[in-house]
Amino acid sequence: MKKLIQLVLIATLALFATTLAADTFAIDKNHSEASFQVRHFVTKVRGKFTDFGGAINIDQANPSASSVEFTIKATSIDTSNADRDKHLRSADFFDVEKNPEITFKSSKIAATKTKDLYEVTGTLTMHGVAKTITLPVTSLGSVKDHQGNSHAGFETHITLNRKDYGINWNRALDTGGFMLGDDVDVTINIESVLKKAQPAP
Repeated sequence: MKKLIQLVLIATLALFATTLAADTFAIDKNHSEASFQVRHFVTKVRGKFTDFGGAINIDQANPSASSVEFTIKATSIDTSNADRDKHLRSADFFDVEKNPEITFKSSKIAATKTKDLYEVTGTLTMHGVAKTITLPVTSLGSVKDHQGNSHAGFETHITLNRKDYGINWNRALDTGGFMLGDDVDVTINIESVLKKAQPAP
């Protein structure tokens, strides 16, 4: 009987520790940004996606056990030019009718020698093509607001080759070269808020 009680206590403590270890933070879209820039002729045009979301599971005791999922609605692309955005949604580029979402799901998180910098490896799916990439993610810290809600911030910047994802449209110039560059600089800034546990039914 004594051993049974000990086992129950151990199991209860383990469950309690697990609950404490992993916190789920929901992405606050109103205070986050998913932006990009790509060369057009001799300068760079900027754009962003306005509809995205996701969750970050943070294990404070063991960061490598954390995880992240991020989803962007491709149709929400915004470059401040309606005609250009319409073209970007078409089959020449994102083909949003067939590929409405851009997703990232982590598979591994590793700390680096640089403080607050992590290598987050996962699958990026865009334009129907899935590839494993590693994002350099900087933790921007955490804070509690005036209502006691916990906020955590993250930032990543990466350069992607759009042709790796089958986005190949371009236009040759009479003087040589092409209208658009292949490399797309992507920057994502995330503010997330701790999701409060729901009471048991």
